[in-house]
Amino acid sequence: MRAELTFLGAARNVTGSCYLLEVGDVRVLVDCGLYQERKYQYRNWNPFAFRPDEIDAVFLTHAHLDHCGLLPKLVRDGYRGKIFCTQATAEIAQIILLDSAHLQEEDAAYKAKRHRREGRRGPYPEVPLYTTRDAEAVVPHFAAVEYDNCIRVKDGVDGCFYDAGHVLGSATIAINITMDGDKRRILFSGDVGEPDRPIINDPAIFHEADYVVVESTYGNRTHAEHRNIDIQAQLRDCINETIKAGGNIIVPSFALERSQELLYHLNDLFLRDEIPPVTVFLDSPMAIRITEVFKRHAELFDSEMMQHLRQGNSPFGFDNLKMVQTAEESKAINFINGSAVIIAGSGMVTGGRIKHHLVNNISQPENTVLFTGYQAEGTLGRQLLDGARQVRLFGQSYPVRARINKIDGFSAHADRDGLLAWLSDIRTPPRCVFATHGEEKAALAFASFLSEQTGWRTQAPGYQDTVLLD
Repeated sequence: MRAELTFLGAARNVTGSCYLLEVGDVRVLVDCGLYQERKYQYRNWNPFAFRPDEIDAVFLTHAHLDHCGLLPKLVRDGYRGKIFCTQATAEIAQIILLDSAHLQEEDAAYKAKRHRREGRRGPYPEVPLYTTRDAEAVVPHFAAVEYDNCIRVKDGVDGCFYDAGHVLGSATIAINITMDGDKRRILFSGDVGEPDRPIINDPAIFHEADYVVVESTYGNRTHAEHRNIDIQAQLRDCINETIKAGGNIIVPSFALERSQELLYHLNDLFLRDEIPPVTVFLDSPMAIRITEVFKRHAELFDSEMMQHLRQGNSPFGFDNLKMVQTAEESKAINFINGSAVIIAGSGMVTGGRIKHHLVNNISQPENTVLFTGYQAEGTLGRQLLDGARQVRLFGQSYPVRARINKIDGFSAHADRDGLLAWLSDIRTPPRCVFATHGEEKAALAFASFLSEQTGWRTQAPGYQDTVLLD
C-alpha cells in the first residue's frame, strides 16, 4: 500500500491552502482554500487536480477564506462527502462563504459592465467563480467534530482534531494511517496561534508525529519587538488623545477574531476607567454575525475570558457598544455628536463600510485612523501607513489630514521562534517536516532554520509537488 501527499496550495505562498493525502484507494483533502494573492488568482479558475467525486473526506482546519474559500466550487464540481471541522468553524465558514459568494457575484457583474463599456474582455470569465447558491450547497456537508476527538474515514485512516489557538474553532489535524500494519501520523498544523492571546486557548502541543505540514507565514522573522508591547496601553493612549482633540477613532478591522479582540481590550479599558465611556460602533454585519458565533461557543474560551463572563463583563455586550447592521444605521454615525470609536471592515481598507467612514473622517486633523493588522502591499491601508498625503475613495481624491496610527502585537500567527517552540515538543524526530503557507523566502528560510536547530529533515514543497510517505 502506498501513501502520497500532494501540495495543491499554500506551497511557497500564503493562500490557497489545500493538501491531498492518498492512502491506498482512500483520498482525503485537508483544506480547500481560495487564492487571494493577485498573481495566483488564476488558479481559482483552474479545474481541480483531482476528481472531486473521488474524494472520501475533507478536513477543514478553520474558517479563513484562504483555507475554506473553494469549498463551494468543490461541491458544485461533484464532491458528495462530509466536510469535517469544529462546530464553530462550520458556523463561521458558512458566514464567510456566503459573503465571498456575494462579492464574487458583485465583482463579476461589475467587470462585465465595465468591459462592455470599454469594448474588451478580461483575463477571467465574466461570471462569478461561484454563486450564493453554490455556497449554500456546502452547508449540509459540514460535520462537527469536537477537540480531542477522531473521525474514521475508512479502516486505516482516522482524522483527529486539536485546538490550534489561531481563531475561534481553529484546529490542528492529525491524520493517523495504517499501511500494511505500520502506523504513521501526519500532522497538519493549520495556522498556529500565538500563546497568551485573549479569548481563545493556547495551541495544543504534540509529542509524536511522523510527518508535519507546518505553516511558515512568519517563518523568517520574529515578533520579538512586539512581545513587550502593551496593546491596551497603546489603545488607551490613542483613544484618549483623539477624544481630547475632539475626534473619532476609525479602526479598519477583520471580521473574524480581530474585531472580537478589539472589543475585549476596549471592554477591559472601560472596566478600569482608563478611557471615558465613548460609544463603540461595530459597523460590520459579518463581524456581528461572527460575534454571535463567539457568544454561542463559550466552551472554547480561555480562563480569563470565562472569568469575565462569570463576573457579568462580556466584551460582546458592554453598555456603550452599538452593533450596526443596516446601511442607514451606518450612515447615521456621521451625524453623532462627540467622539466615537468606529470599527468597520475591511481590515486592509480594500472595500466595505470602512471606506465610507474614511470619506467622512480622513481629512479632519482631530481624527485618528488606527490600524491593528498587517497591510498588504498595494492596499489602501498600506498607502496610508506609508504616509500618503492624498487617497482616492470612490473615484475622488481626499487629503489625508487625520493622524495615522498603528498598534503592533495583534498577530494571530506564531512567528519563527514560536513555530520552533511548538514543534519542539515532538520527542522523536519526524521523518520530514514540510514548511508551507508562507511566501517562498519565508518557507525556505524556516525549513533551513528548523533543520539547523533540530537536525530534522525538512522541505519547502512547491506547487503540485507529490511526496511518498514511507
